[in-house]
Amino acid sequence: MEELLRSDLISRWWQVLNPTGDAAISFLQARDVLDDLVAALEAGLTADPFNAAVGLRVGERVAALGFIDPGVPAASVEVLHGLAERGVAGLAQTVAERRITALLVAVGQGHQRSSRPEAFSVPVGADAADMRAAGADERGDRFRMVFDHLAVAVAIGDTEGNLVEVNQCLADMIGVRIEELRGCSIFRFAHPDDAAEIDNLVFDRLVRARQGTVRLERRIVRAIGEVVWVAFSITFVRGAHGQADYLLAVGEDVTQRHRLQEELHWQARHDQLTGLSNRRHLLEEIEKMGAIAGHDGRVGLCFVDLDRFKEINDCYGHGVGDQVLRAVATRMRDSLAAEGSLLARLGGDEFVVLISPPVDVDSVGGVADTLVSALADPILVGEHSVQVSASVGAVVTVVAGVRPEELLDAADRELYRAKNSGKERWALQVLDTGTHTKRDAGNI
Repeated sequence: MEELLRSDLISRWWQVLNPTGDAAISFLQARDVLDDLVAALEAGLTADPFNAAVGLRVGERVAALGFIDPGVPAASVEVLHGLAERGVAGLAQTVAERRITALLVAVGQGHQRSSRPEAFSVPVGADAADMRAAGADERGDRFRMVFDHLAVAVAIGDTEGNLVEVNQCLADMIGVRIEELRGCSIFRFAHPDDAAEIDNLVFDRLVRARQGTVRLERRIVRAIGEVVWVAFSITFVRGAHGQADYLLAVGEDVTQRHRLQEELHWQARHDQLTGLSNRRHLLEEIEKMGAIAGHDGRVGLCFVDLDRFKEINDCYGHGVGDQVLRAVATRMRDSLAAEGSLLARLGGDEFVVLISPPVDVDSVGGVADTLVSALADPILVGEHSVQVSASVGAVVTVVAGVRPEELLDAADRELYRAKNSGKERWALQVLDTGTHTKRDAGNI
Protein backbone atom coordinates (compact mmCIF):
# COMPACT_ATOMS: atom_id res chain seq x y z
CA MET A 1 0.00 0.00 0.00
CA GLU A 2 1.25 3.48 -0.78
CA GLU A 3 2.62 5.37 2.23
CA LEU A 4 -0.02 8.11 2.01
CA LEU A 5 -2.90 5.63 1.87
CA ARG A 6 -1.53 3.63 4.77
CA SER A 7 -1.07 6.78 6.86
CA ASP A 8 -4.68 7.76 6.15
CA LEU A 9 -5.95 4.29 7.06
CA ILE A 10 -4.02 4.28 10.34
CA SER A 11 -5.38 7.73 11.24
CA ARG A 12 -8.95 6.62 10.58
CA TRP A 13 -8.40 3.43 12.57
CA TRP A 14 -7.12 5.48 15.50
CA GLN A 15 -10.22 7.67 15.35
CA VAL A 16 -12.59 4.71 15.65
CA LEU A 17 -10.46 3.13 18.38
CA ASN A 18 -10.39 6.36 20.37
CA PRO A 19 -13.61 8.24 19.47
CA THR A 20 -13.74 10.16 22.78
CA GLY A 21 -10.05 11.06 22.80
CA ASP A 22 -9.47 9.73 26.31
CA ALA A 23 -7.30 6.69 25.50
CA ALA A 24 -4.53 5.87 27.96
CA ILE A 25 -1.94 6.25 25.19
CA SER A 26 -1.39 8.96 22.60
CA PHE A 27 -1.59 8.59 18.84
CA LEU A 28 2.18 9.01 18.61
CA GLN A 29 2.61 6.09 21.01
CA ALA A 30 0.11 3.89 19.18
CA ARG A 31 0.97 4.79 15.59
CA ASP A 32 3.95 2.46 15.16
CA VAL A 33 2.03 -0.47 16.65
CA LEU A 34 -0.98 0.16 14.41
CA ASP A 35 1.34 0.45 11.44
CA ASP A 36 2.83 -2.95 12.29
CA LEU A 37 -0.66 -4.46 12.61
CA VAL A 38 -1.76 -3.09 9.24
CA ALA A 39 1.45 -4.45 7.72
CA ALA A 40 0.71 -7.86 9.29
CA LEU A 41 -2.77 -7.89 7.76
CA GLU A 42 -1.39 -6.85 4.36
CA ALA A 43 1.16 -9.65 4.52
CA GLY A 44 -1.56 -12.06 5.62
CA LEU A 45 -3.65 -11.18 2.58
CA THR A 46 -0.99 -12.31 0.14
CA ALA A 47 0.60 -15.09 2.19
CA ASP A 48 0.92 -18.51 0.57
CA PRO A 49 -0.44 -20.54 2.17
CA PHE A 50 -3.05 -18.15 3.53
CA ASN A 51 -3.55 -18.31 7.31
CA ALA A 52 -6.37 -16.36 8.95
CA ALA A 53 -4.75 -16.82 12.36
CA VAL A 54 -2.78 -13.63 11.62
CA GLY A 55 -6.00 -11.81 12.49
CA LEU A 56 -6.11 -13.41 15.93
CA ARG A 57 -2.78 -11.84 16.86
CA VAL A 58 -3.89 -8.47 15.52
CA GLY A 59 -7.03 -8.58 17.65
CA GLU A 60 -5.03 -9.55 20.72
CA ARG A 61 -2.55 -6.68 20.18
CA VAL A 62 -5.38 -4.15 19.83
CA ALA A 63 -6.84 -5.31 23.15
CA ALA A 64 -3.35 -5.17 24.71
CA LEU A 65 -3.16 -1.48 23.78
CA GLY A 66 -6.12 -0.94 26.09
CA PHE A 67 -8.87 -0.80 23.45
CA ILE A 68 -11.14 -3.38 25.05
CA ASP A 69 -14.51 -1.86 24.25
CA PRO A 70 -16.78 -4.52 22.71
CA GLY A 71 -17.45 -2.24 19.76
CA VAL A 72 -13.80 -2.20 18.67
CA PRO A 73 -14.03 -5.18 16.22
CA ALA A 74 -17.10 -3.77 14.49
CA ALA A 75 -15.56 -0.32 14.17
CA SER A 76 -12.29 -1.77 12.95
CA VAL A 77 -14.01 -3.78 10.20
CA GLU A 78 -15.28 -0.60 8.55
CA VAL A 79 -11.73 0.75 8.27
CA LEU A 80 -9.63 -2.35 7.72
CA HIS A 81 -11.86 -3.78 5.01
CA GLY A 82 -10.35 -1.06 2.83
CA LEU A 83 -7.18 -3.15 2.63
CA ALA A 84 -8.98 -5.35 0.09
CA GLU A 85 -11.23 -2.70 -1.46
CA ARG A 86 -8.21 -0.86 -2.85
CA GLY A 87 -7.06 -3.99 -4.63
CA VAL A 88 -4.22 -6.33 -3.75
CA ALA A 89 -1.41 -7.02 -6.19
CA GLY A 90 -1.44 -10.60 -7.40
CA LEU A 91 -4.90 -11.40 -6.01
CA ALA A 92 -8.26 -11.46 -7.74
CA GLN A 93 -10.71 -9.11 -6.05
CA THR A 94 -12.99 -11.96 -4.96
CA VAL A 95 -10.05 -13.78 -3.35
CA ALA A 96 -8.94 -10.59 -1.57
CA GLU A 97 -12.49 -10.08 -0.28
CA ARG A 98 -12.68 -13.61 1.13
CA ARG A 99 -9.28 -13.33 2.75
CA ILE A 100 -9.86 -9.95 4.41
CA THR A 101 -13.18 -11.28 5.74
CA ALA A 102 -11.45 -14.30 7.27
CA LEU A 103 -8.76 -12.07 8.78
CA LEU A 104 -11.27 -9.62 10.26
CA VAL A 105 -13.39 -12.40 11.74
CA ALA A 106 -10.21 -13.65 13.40
CA VAL A 107 -9.43 -10.10 14.58
CA GLY A 108 -12.79 -10.10 16.35
CA GLN A 109 -12.10 -13.51 17.87
CA GLY A 110 -8.66 -12.46 19.09
CA HIS A 111 -10.00 -9.21 20.56
CA GLN A 112 -12.93 -10.95 22.22
CA ARG A 113 -10.84 -13.58 23.97
CA SER A 114 -8.23 -11.02 25.11
CA SER A 115 -10.71 -8.41 26.40
CA ARG A 116 -11.40 -10.28 29.61
CA PRO A 117 -14.31 -9.21 31.82
CA GLU A 118 -11.86 -8.57 34.65
CA ALA A 119 -10.45 -5.67 32.68
CA PHE A 120 -13.67 -3.67 32.98
CA SER A 121 -14.07 -1.38 35.95
CA VAL A 122 -16.95 -2.40 38.23
CA PRO A 123 -18.95 0.42 39.84
CA VAL A 124 -19.11 0.43 43.64
CA GLY A 125 -22.11 -1.58 44.86
CA ALA A 126 -22.60 -3.46 41.60
CA ASP A 127 -22.58 -7.22 41.54
CA ALA A 128 -19.35 -8.29 39.82
CA ALA A 129 -20.87 -11.43 38.34
CA ASP A 130 -23.73 -9.43 36.83
CA MET A 131 -21.29 -6.92 35.36
CA ARG A 132 -19.16 -9.65 33.84
CA ALA A 133 -22.25 -11.28 32.33
CA ALA A 134 -23.43 -7.95 30.96
CA GLY A 135 -20.02 -7.26 29.44
CA ALA A 136 -19.94 -10.69 27.85
CA ASP A 137 -23.46 -10.25 26.48
CA GLU A 138 -22.60 -6.86 25.01
CA ARG A 139 -19.47 -8.17 23.37
CA GLY A 140 -21.46 -11.07 21.96
CA ASP A 141 -24.13 -8.75 20.57
CA ARG A 142 -21.60 -6.46 18.91
CA PHE A 143 -19.63 -9.32 17.42
CA ARG A 144 -22.84 -10.97 16.22
CA MET A 145 -23.82 -7.76 14.44
CA VAL A 146 -20.52 -7.64 12.55
CA PHE A 147 -20.56 -11.38 11.92
CA ASP A 148 -24.05 -11.41 10.44
CA HIS A 149 -23.59 -8.40 8.17
CA LEU A 150 -20.51 -9.72 6.38
CA ALA A 151 -21.20 -10.13 2.66
CA VAL A 152 -19.60 -13.59 2.51
CA ALA A 153 -20.47 -16.86 4.20
CA VAL A 154 -18.56 -17.51 7.43
CA ALA A 155 -18.58 -20.58 9.67
CA ILE A 156 -16.68 -21.57 12.80
CA GLY A 157 -16.47 -25.28 13.45
CA ASP A 158 -14.80 -27.62 15.91
CA THR A 159 -12.08 -30.03 14.85
CA GLU A 160 -14.61 -32.86 14.64
CA GLY A 161 -16.41 -31.12 11.80
CA ASN A 162 -19.40 -29.76 13.70
CA LEU A 163 -20.60 -26.18 13.14
CA VAL A 164 -20.26 -24.03 16.23
CA GLU A 165 -21.28 -20.70 14.71
CA VAL A 166 -22.43 -19.50 11.28
CA ASN A 167 -23.49 -16.16 9.90
CA GLN A 168 -26.66 -15.21 8.07
CA CYS A 169 -25.01 -15.32 4.65
CA LEU A 170 -24.13 -18.99 5.11
CA ALA A 171 -27.61 -19.79 6.44
CA ASP A 172 -29.15 -18.14 3.38
CA MET A 173 -26.78 -20.05 1.08
CA ILE A 174 -27.90 -23.39 2.52
CA GLY A 175 -31.51 -22.40 3.11
CA VAL A 176 -31.60 -23.29 6.81
CA ARG A 177 -32.01 -21.08 9.87
CA ILE A 178 -28.88 -20.28 11.85
CA GLU A 179 -30.25 -22.01 14.94
CA GLU A 180 -30.68 -25.27 13.01
CA LEU A 181 -27.13 -25.17 11.66
CA ARG A 182 -25.40 -24.92 15.02
CA GLY A 183 -24.17 -28.35 15.99
CA CYS A 184 -24.66 -29.82 12.48
CA SER A 185 -21.92 -31.81 10.82
CA ILE A 186 -20.33 -30.11 7.83
CA PHE A 187 -21.18 -33.25 5.86
CA ARG A 188 -24.93 -32.85 6.33
CA PHE A 189 -25.19 -30.67 3.22
CA ALA A 190 -22.13 -31.88 1.31
CA HIS A 191 -22.82 -33.55 -2.02
CA PRO A 192 -22.43 -37.34 -1.56
CA ASP A 193 -19.87 -37.52 -4.37
CA ASP A 194 -17.69 -34.84 -2.74
CA ALA A 195 -17.86 -35.88 0.93
CA ALA A 196 -14.83 -38.20 0.86
CA GLU A 197 -12.62 -35.59 -0.79
CA ILE A 198 -13.71 -32.91 1.71
CA ASP A 199 -12.93 -35.28 4.56
CA ASN A 200 -9.46 -35.93 3.14
CA LEU A 201 -8.62 -32.25 2.61
CA VAL A 202 -9.98 -30.92 5.89
CA PHE A 203 -9.28 -33.66 8.38
CA ASP A 204 -6.47 -35.79 6.95
CA ARG A 205 -4.44 -32.73 5.97
CA LEU A 206 -5.57 -29.68 7.92
CA VAL A 207 -6.67 -31.01 11.32
CA ARG A 208 -3.95 -33.63 11.51
CA ALA A 209 -1.27 -31.01 10.85
CA ARG A 210 -2.98 -28.52 13.25
CA GLN A 211 -2.07 -25.67 10.93
CA GLY A 212 -2.58 -24.24 7.48
CA THR A 213 -5.38 -23.36 5.09
CA VAL A 214 -7.10 -25.42 2.41
CA ARG A 215 -9.28 -24.17 -0.41
CA LEU A 216 -12.31 -26.16 -1.48
CA GLU A 217 -14.58 -25.66 -4.46
CA ARG A 218 -17.23 -28.34 -4.15
CA ARG A 219 -20.96 -28.96 -4.34
CA ILE A 220 -23.48 -28.72 -1.53
CA VAL A 221 -27.14 -29.73 -1.49
CA ARG A 222 -29.40 -26.95 -0.25
CA ALA A 223 -32.33 -27.70 2.04
CA ILE A 224 -34.72 -27.61 -0.95
CA GLY A 225 -32.63 -30.22 -2.81
CA GLU A 226 -30.93 -27.79 -5.21
CA VAL A 227 -27.25 -28.53 -5.91
CA VAL A 228 -24.99 -25.47 -5.84
CA TRP A 229 -21.24 -24.91 -6.06
CA VAL A 230 -19.44 -23.14 -3.21
CA ALA A 231 -15.83 -22.01 -2.75
CA PHE A 232 -14.43 -22.01 0.79
CA SER A 233 -11.08 -21.22 2.38
CA ILE A 234 -10.79 -23.20 5.63
CA THR A 235 -8.11 -22.28 8.15
CA PHE A 236 -7.02 -24.21 11.24
CA VAL A 237 -6.85 -21.84 14.20
CA ARG A 238 -5.11 -22.94 17.37
CA GLY A 239 -6.90 -22.04 20.56
CA ALA A 240 -5.30 -19.78 23.15
CA HIS A 241 -5.85 -19.14 26.86
CA GLY A 242 -7.14 -22.69 27.31
CA GLN A 243 -9.66 -22.47 24.47
CA ALA A 244 -10.14 -25.32 21.99
CA ASP A 245 -8.75 -25.31 18.45
CA TYR A 246 -11.27 -24.51 15.74
CA LEU A 247 -11.77 -24.25 12.00
CA LEU A 248 -12.60 -20.93 10.35
CA ALA A 249 -14.29 -21.15 6.94
CA VAL A 250 -15.02 -18.23 4.63
CA GLY A 251 -16.72 -18.74 1.29
CA GLU A 252 -19.21 -17.81 -1.39
CA ASP A 253 -21.68 -19.30 -3.83
CA VAL A 254 -19.92 -19.77 -7.19
CA THR A 255 -22.73 -21.64 -8.97
CA GLN A 256 -23.18 -19.02 -11.67
CA ARG A 257 -19.49 -19.08 -12.49
CA HIS A 258 -19.56 -22.89 -12.73
CA ARG A 259 -22.62 -22.80 -14.98
CA LEU A 260 -20.93 -20.25 -17.22
CA GLN A 261 -17.78 -22.37 -17.34
CA GLU A 262 -19.83 -25.46 -18.19
CA GLU A 263 -21.66 -23.57 -20.93
CA LEU A 264 -18.40 -22.26 -22.39
CA HIS A 265 -16.88 -25.74 -22.16
CA TRP A 266 -19.88 -27.20 -24.00
CA GLN A 267 -19.81 -24.51 -26.69
CA ALA A 268 -16.09 -25.04 -27.27
CA ARG A 269 -16.67 -28.75 -27.92
CA HIS A 270 -19.90 -28.77 -29.90
CA ASP A 271 -21.05 -27.73 -33.34
CA GLN A 272 -23.40 -24.74 -33.25
CA LEU A 273 -25.48 -25.82 -36.25
CA THR A 274 -26.24 -29.43 -35.27
CA GLY A 275 -25.42 -29.62 -31.56
CA LEU A 276 -23.13 -32.58 -32.24
CA SER A 277 -19.62 -32.87 -30.86
CA ASN A 278 -17.00 -30.99 -32.88
CA ARG A 279 -13.48 -31.90 -33.98
CA ARG A 280 -11.91 -30.78 -30.70
CA HIS A 281 -14.21 -32.95 -28.59
CA LEU A 282 -13.72 -35.92 -30.91
CA LEU A 283 -9.92 -35.74 -30.67
CA GLU A 284 -10.12 -35.43 -26.87
CA GLU A 285 -12.31 -38.53 -26.66
CA ILE A 286 -9.94 -40.53 -28.85
CA GLU A 287 -7.06 -39.57 -26.55
CA LYS A 288 -9.09 -40.61 -23.49
CA MET A 289 -9.84 -43.98 -25.04
CA GLY A 290 -6.16 -44.44 -25.82
CA ALA A 291 -5.34 -43.83 -22.15
CA ILE A 292 -7.85 -46.32 -20.72
CA ALA A 293 -8.45 -48.94 -23.40
CA GLY A 294 -5.26 -50.92 -22.75
CA HIS A 295 -2.85 -52.52 -25.18
CA ASP A 296 -5.46 -54.65 -26.98
CA GLY A 297 -8.37 -52.19 -26.93
CA ARG A 298 -9.66 -51.60 -30.46
CA VAL A 299 -11.84 -48.71 -31.59
CA GLY A 300 -13.73 -48.07 -34.78
CA LEU A 301 -13.93 -44.80 -36.69
CA CYS A 302 -16.36 -44.04 -39.50
CA PHE A 303 -15.72 -40.93 -41.60
CA VAL A 304 -18.97 -39.85 -43.29
CA ASP A 305 -19.22 -37.47 -46.23
CA LEU A 306 -22.49 -36.55 -47.97
CA ASP A 307 -22.54 -37.27 -51.68
CA ARG A 308 -23.02 -34.25 -54.00
CA PHE A 309 -23.98 -31.95 -51.14
CA LYS A 310 -22.70 -28.94 -53.10
CA GLU A 311 -25.48 -29.54 -55.60
CA ILE A 312 -28.07 -29.21 -52.79
CA ASN A 313 -26.65 -25.85 -51.75
CA ASP A 314 -26.49 -24.68 -55.36
CA CYS A 315 -30.04 -25.80 -56.12
CA TYR A 316 -31.91 -24.82 -52.94
CA GLY A 317 -29.61 -22.31 -51.24
CA HIS A 318 -27.51 -22.49 -48.06
CA GLY A 319 -30.51 -22.00 -45.77
CA VAL A 320 -32.07 -25.24 -47.00
CA GLY A 321 -28.61 -26.82 -46.96
CA ASP A 322 -28.23 -26.02 -43.25
CA GLN A 323 -31.63 -27.56 -42.52
CA VAL A 324 -30.62 -30.68 -44.43
CA LEU A 325 -27.42 -30.93 -42.36
CA ARG A 326 -29.44 -30.69 -39.14
CA ALA A 327 -31.83 -33.39 -40.38
CA VAL A 328 -28.91 -35.63 -41.39
CA ALA A 329 -27.36 -35.17 -37.94
CA THR A 330 -30.65 -36.12 -36.27
CA ARG A 331 -31.12 -39.22 -38.42
CA MET A 332 -27.60 -40.50 -37.85
CA ARG A 333 -27.78 -39.76 -34.11
CA ASP A 334 -31.12 -41.60 -33.81
CA SER A 335 -29.84 -44.56 -35.81
CA LEU A 336 -26.85 -44.90 -33.47
CA ALA A 337 -28.79 -44.46 -30.23
CA ALA A 338 -28.23 -48.09 -29.19
CA GLU A 339 -24.57 -48.17 -30.22
CA GLY A 340 -23.03 -46.00 -27.48
CA SER A 341 -21.00 -44.15 -30.10
CA LEU A 342 -19.88 -40.54 -30.35
CA LEU A 343 -21.14 -38.66 -33.40
CA ALA A 344 -19.28 -35.49 -34.38
CA ARG A 345 -19.48 -32.94 -37.17
CA LEU A 346 -16.09 -31.79 -38.41
CA GLY A 347 -17.52 -29.03 -40.57
CA GLY A 348 -19.29 -28.68 -43.90
CA ASP A 349 -20.89 -32.02 -44.78
CA GLU A 350 -18.31 -34.17 -42.94
CA PHE A 351 -19.27 -36.27 -39.92
CA VAL A 352 -17.33 -38.83 -37.87
CA VAL A 353 -18.52 -41.66 -35.62
CA LEU A 354 -16.18 -42.93 -32.89
CA ILE A 355 -17.10 -46.46 -31.75
CA SER A 356 -15.93 -47.47 -28.27
CA PRO A 357 -14.11 -50.73 -27.51
CA PRO A 358 -14.58 -53.60 -27.87
CA VAL A 359 -15.09 -53.63 -31.64
CA ASP A 360 -14.30 -55.85 -34.60
CA VAL A 361 -14.67 -55.70 -38.37
CA ASP A 362 -18.26 -56.93 -38.29
CA SER A 363 -19.48 -54.45 -35.66
CA VAL A 364 -17.84 -51.45 -37.34
CA GLY A 365 -19.11 -52.59 -40.74
CA GLY A 366 -22.58 -52.78 -39.20
CA VAL A 367 -22.32 -49.17 -38.05
CA ALA A 368 -21.23 -48.11 -41.55
CA ASP A 369 -24.27 -49.91 -43.00
CA THR A 370 -26.52 -48.16 -40.49
CA LEU A 371 -25.17 -44.72 -41.36
CA VAL A 372 -25.72 -45.19 -45.10
CA SER A 373 -29.20 -46.69 -44.55
CA ALA A 374 -30.27 -43.82 -42.28
CA LEU A 375 -30.36 -41.51 -45.30
CA ALA A 376 -32.30 -43.78 -47.64
CA ASP A 377 -35.54 -41.79 -47.33
CA PRO A 378 -35.77 -38.22 -48.69
CA ILE A 379 -35.48 -35.31 -46.27
CA LEU A 380 -38.41 -32.88 -46.24
CA VAL A 381 -37.47 -29.22 -45.90
CA GLY A 382 -40.51 -27.03 -46.30
CA GLU A 383 -41.92 -27.76 -49.76
CA HIS A 384 -38.74 -29.47 -50.89
CA SER A 385 -38.07 -33.20 -50.84
CA VAL A 386 -34.29 -33.58 -50.84
CA GLN A 387 -32.62 -36.90 -51.58
CA VAL A 388 -29.35 -37.31 -49.66
CA SER A 389 -26.81 -40.11 -49.64
CA ALA A 390 -23.47 -40.63 -47.94
CA SER A 391 -20.20 -42.49 -48.36
CA VAL A 392 -18.28 -43.86 -45.39
CA GLY A 393 -14.62 -44.64 -44.79
CA ALA A 394 -14.06 -46.87 -41.74
CA VAL A 395 -11.05 -48.13 -39.81
CA VAL A 396 -10.55 -50.59 -36.98
CA THR A 397 -7.39 -50.24 -34.91
CA VAL A 398 -5.76 -50.60 -31.52
CA VAL A 399 -6.20 -47.13 -30.04
CA ALA A 400 -3.30 -47.13 -27.56
CA GLY A 401 -0.37 -45.18 -28.97
CA VAL A 402 -2.25 -43.93 -32.04
CA ARG A 403 -2.36 -40.19 -32.65
CA PRO A 404 -5.99 -39.03 -33.12
CA GLU A 405 -5.16 -37.09 -36.28
CA GLU A 406 -3.55 -40.19 -37.81
CA LEU A 407 -6.73 -42.14 -37.15
CA LEU A 408 -8.81 -39.47 -38.88
CA ASP A 409 -6.45 -39.41 -41.85
CA ALA A 410 -6.68 -43.20 -42.22
CA ALA A 411 -10.49 -43.09 -42.17
CA ASP A 412 -10.44 -40.22 -44.68
CA ARG A 413 -8.35 -42.33 -47.05
CA GLU A 414 -10.93 -45.12 -46.82
CA LEU A 415 -13.66 -42.56 -47.51
CA TYR A 416 -11.84 -41.53 -50.69
CA ARG A 417 -11.70 -45.20 -51.71
CA ALA A 418 -15.44 -45.61 -51.08
CA LYS A 419 -16.33 -42.55 -53.17
CA ASN A 420 -14.15 -43.74 -56.02
CA SER A 421 -16.10 -47.00 -55.96
CA GLY A 422 -19.36 -45.26 -56.86
CA LYS A 423 -20.55 -43.34 -53.75
CA GLU A 424 -23.30 -44.43 -51.32
CA ARG A 425 -20.86 -47.09 -50.19
CA TRP A 426 -18.51 -47.80 -47.36
CA ALA A 427 -14.94 -49.09 -47.28
CA LEU A 428 -13.12 -50.47 -44.24
CA GLN A 429 -9.50 -51.19 -43.32
CA VAL A 430 -8.01 -52.91 -40.26
CA LEU A 431 -4.86 -51.00 -39.40
CA ASP A 432 -3.26 -53.09 -36.67
CA THR A 433 -2.42 -56.28 -38.53
CA GLY A 434 0.38 -57.07 -40.91
CA THR A 435 -2.08 -57.75 -43.74
CA HIS A 436 -4.01 -54.45 -43.39
CA THR A 437 -7.31 -56.13 -44.24
CA LYS A 438 -9.57 -54.17 -46.58
CA ARG A 439 -13.28 -54.77 -46.90
CA ASP A 440 -15.82 -53.07 -49.17
CA ALA A 441 -19.60 -53.00 -49.21
CA GLY A 442 -21.73 -52.80 -52.32
CA ASN A 443 -24.63 -50.49 -52.94
CA ILE A 444 -27.19 -50.26 -50.13
